[in-house]
Amino acid sequence: MENRSFTYGYSSERQREIESIKNKYKFEEKTPMGIKEFFKKAFSDMKESAKEQHKVDKANFAAAKAEAKANFEENRFTNTFRKAKADAKKTWDDAHMSPSERSRKAQEEREAQIKAANERIEAANERYNNAKVK
Repeated sequence: MENRSFTYGYSSERQREIESIKNKYKFEEKTPMGIKEFFKKAFSDMKESAKEQHKVDKANFAAAKAEAKANFEENRFTNTFRKAKADAKKTWDDAHMSPSERSRKAQEEREAQIKAANERIEAANERYNNAKVK
């Protein structure tokens, strides 16, 4: 049997040009992959990805653990009985508010947050104006 390559309707000059490009960039002809090879490669890739993600998860867990440990040490003697009692009273009072009191308190908290956000915006705009090239 004769060894022929498919020309896909290209002229011999165009075929030579295509071959030179393939040789220049070293394109490899891909062999068709069977189902078995496909799944083998896919599961191998997933296994590698899972190993890498496990490393990331371990690092993140260690970081969170270290941060929690540092927070505990920083706040070790600040949570006194008096503070715990005050927090409990606040929670108790919040739970036993009337709906109108609760909505008034929520509105005050929202206004305070809006005021703080506006102050941050003003500070950021001032920093921007100072840093802007004139």
